[in-house]
Amino acid sequence: MRTGFYAHPDCALHEMGREHPECPARLAAIEDRLISAGLDWVLTRPDVPLADEQALELAHTALYLAELREKGHIDEGYAWIDPDTLMNPHTWRAARRAAGAAMAATDAVLEGRLDNAFCAVRPPGHHALRAQAGGFCFVNNVAVAARHALDRRGLSRVAIVDFDVHHGNGTEDIFSGDDRVLMVSIFQHPFYPFSGAENQASNMLNVPVPAYSGGPQVREIVQHQWLPRLRAFAPEMLFISAGFDAHREDDMGQLGLVEADFAWITRVVCDVASELCGGRIVSCLEGGYSLSALGRSVAAHIRVLAGLDD
Repeated sequence: MRTGFYAHPDCALHEMGREHPECPARLAAIEDRLISAGLDWVLTRPDVPLADEQALELAHTALYLAELREKGHIDEGYAWIDPDTLMNPHTWRAARRAAGAAMAATDAVLEGRLDNAFCAVRPPGHHALRAQAGGFCFVNNVAVAARHALDRRGLSRVAIVDFDVHHGNGTEDIFSGDDRVLMVSIFQHPFYPFSGAENQASNMLNVPVPAYSGGPQVREIVQHQWLPRLRAFAPEMLFISAGFDAHREDDMGQLGLVEADFAWITRVVCDVASELCGGRIVSCLEGGYSLSALGRSVAAHIRVLAGLDD
């Protein structure tokens, strides 16, 4: 398999304070684990462009983006978005780089230069609403890439899979009622952002699970709820919001998944992508804050994407 690994130094320049869990060390932990696992040499590392604001408007309002750009024009310190979400002087560029990675990966997969891709980028994106930042997120990378595939590359249907411990409320906000997009997810509930369990649009299958649920419960949801909807929808491409904070070692949630569960979910998604859409997958990093667990889980995810799990 030709698996792309999209990463850029700009994404490590964004930071929100010494004790903040969404930190640059997350990317270093992933890189270190890929090297120690012998995976670095099998990955293609393409260039990562900056997304321009016209591209970001595929998923966000122009007014919101202008506000972000203005808040990000600081020489030092932080611009506060909410108590947990801050911008430093590099955040706006990092967010544009992260979205640019997701779009470039989409193009490479659609053009057959890659079979699939993983974007090791930050800030994460799935809590970024159409016109509001929050939950450590500013630009919804997966949403921008999915809209790029639909509006610029001519696809008719795409699906988004989200296994982060938190509900992807931004992705739901952007795509709710858009019959070109199917979103399937699991998330701990009740839990931040306290949404997703009720009043779902017909193109949303967001399945809440209680705290301390583990691999068997999640696998059952994937097999008996996600897969029938994905097959009925028949997407032409799959996007993954790959959050690894559902790991049992991650203090940001209370679910009990382990590396084998993330690998299993990835294998199921790869299999259904091969069945329905030529294996076309773009995966983007979302959560995952226990550095060791994050590195191990991403390595397990990438091993499957690269076809090395047999």
